[in-house]
Amino acid sequence: MPVLVMKFGGTSVANLDRIKRAAKRVGVEVAKGYDVIVIVSAMSGKTNELVGWVDEISPLFDAREYDAVVSSGENITAGLMALTLQEMDVPARSWQGWQVPLKTNSAHSAARIEDIPPDNIRTKFAEGMRVAVVAGFQGISPEGRITTLGRGGSDTTAVAFAAAFDAERCDIYTDVDGVYTTDPRISAKARKLDKIAFEEMLELASLGAKVLQTRSVELAMRYNVKLRVLSSLNEQSDSAGTLVCDEEENMESRVVSGIAYSREESKMTLVSVADRPGIAAAIFGPLSEAGVNVDMIIQNISEEGRTDMTFSCPTNQVQRAEKALEGAKQSGAINYHDLITDSDVAKVSAVGIGMRSQSGVAAKMFKTLSDEGINIKVIATSEIKISVLIDRKYMELAVQALHDAFELEKLA
Repeated sequence: MPVLVMKFGGTSVANLDRIKRAAKRVGVEVAKGYDVIVIVSAMSGKTNELVGWVDEISPLFDAREYDAVVSSGENITAGLMALTLQEMDVPARSWQGWQVPLKTNSAHSAARIEDIPPDNIRTKFAEGMRVAVVAGFQGISPEGRITTLGRGGSDTTAVAFAAAFDAERCDIYTDVDGVYTTDPRISAKARKLDKIAFEEMLELASLGAKVLQTRSVELAMRYNVKLRVLSSLNEQSDSAGTLVCDEEENMESRVVSGIAYSREESKMTLVSVADRPGIAAAIFGPLSEAGVNVDMIIQNISEEGRTDMTFSCPTNQVQRAEKALEGAKQSGAINYHDLITDSDVAKVSAVGIGMRSQSGVAAKMFKTLSDEGINIKVIATSEIKISVLIDRKYMELAVQALHDAFELEKLA
């Protein structure tokens, strides 16, 4: 029988009533003739509770034991979902990551999936099981220890299973009914998209949209897994939601598909750095080693052999960045006069595959912000994205103005 993967996030399985509602959706797909692999997250708030317990007991925790604790939330949900399906007379059983097995590397709390042998689950399907309820977010290392994939890892689990089992589709159920042109909480004119290209979704996810985890979109694009994002909290037709697919399948080719934002951004500037070959490597090497996610980078014009280097990073990584740069300065790898940090900024981005073939997008974006009296601090571009760093107090105004300027309320 064809295989369908269905993933239910924490809000979709937050209590027994929601687990029962999710199980009914699974039952509908079984009745259509699918063998279903259900990937479940922990109940809403449970993972945070478990992480809090670990931190309270052992701030400098053993990552292997951390994974053993925080992965337990998904085990509970998987068992409850399997029991609910059995009560509906649907042949189902729960699977923990090690039982599949979902094989990962040994990077505890941030493991990467290496292989998902389908034999065990396929054998059970052949024996009459109709639903495999798999605990998301977890796997097993080469040493036989439980691993976790990092926050949002259940999305990645779902896509990986869809690829491994050549599933017809991977449905991601969450608390929103699809991918919107921007955050509906900021712009009342936001519209749900029927389709969006993988590349656009990847950019939106990396730029702050919380609908899908970035790694899951990368995986779906690599293996051409059709993703559908839809809500488990309403009773609309199963044709609702947003399909994330190849650009070729998305015939509309909109110039701009969405406006994304990230509130927790900081701008850091190294003042008067020696302008010489290798200076960028000397700066960003230590930042990389410290785990700082650098985004926008700007180097000013050199004067008398000195230059300024500006970059952005998440606000919660500023202290880590300052420590890494100070260490590089003390070691003599770099020399700068001052390090200036501005943590009162936000990133706003316009994303669309149509930018590849149409000019004028940047001009319209910059003029729109200018008309609203919003000063741009940093600009970064790619083939399908334009991002700007602005004062955080103007973030919502910028999102609303750009959404209006590109007439995204007309999209569907």
